[in-house]
Amino acid sequence: YLHAKAKLLTSNPASELDTPKLRKELPKFLTLEESKRLLAITAESNEKFAHRDYCMLTFCLNCGLRVSELVGINMNHIQDDRLTVLGKGNKERVVYLNNACLKAYHNYIELRNSLGVKEPRALFISRNGTRITPRSVQLIVKKFITAAGLDPDKYSTHKLRHTAATLMYKYGNVDVRALQEILGHENLNTTQIYTHIDNEQLREAANKNPLADL
Repeated sequence: YLHAKAKLLTSNPASELDTPKLRKELPKFLTLEESKRLLAITAESNEKFAHRDYCMLTFCLNCGLRVSELVGINMNHIQDDRLTVLGKGNKERVVYLNNACLKAYHNYIELRNSLGVKEPRALFISRNGTRITPRSVQLIVKKFITAAGLDPDKYSTHKLRHTAATLMYKYGNVDVRALQEILGHENLNTTQIYTHIDNEQLREAANKNPLADL
């Protein structure tokens, strides 16, 4: 204050002090079982747009897409198992669709033309036939999160992206740089937030120490 406001000091004596680092909060994510429950509840829906909703959630949980990337997918962005994603700053990246994504995609495509498509370039169509909006996706995710018995205030659409990254890292043996490419992060530090290690991994790491059995 004396330096910045009152101008009584020519230099700030506190400038050389170490400032406390702010603790980064670990991102919230669904467990594997919760993710399976969410997809199962979505698959059980009898609504007209059930295949669309299931496909969107499958893409989110398997590819780690941002909601803006999901709604921005055009029909020609998918070639065989390659999905071209338009990410932040209009930067393109390629994400590969696994079997679950391809199955959900083909099931949706089979009935897409019966949904009154008014915007043929868009993959995911809204109830009025135009490209679905991020807000609509958020409401759909909230509906199925609630139906799965999960807390909709805790798990948002973006938390599905956290979940995808966590599951790939934990179960898929994906290294952090590959994860960076999949998620479209420019900075590796951003990706490392997703690679939080749970207690079971810490226990496993301790047990793998070569001195553990002495």
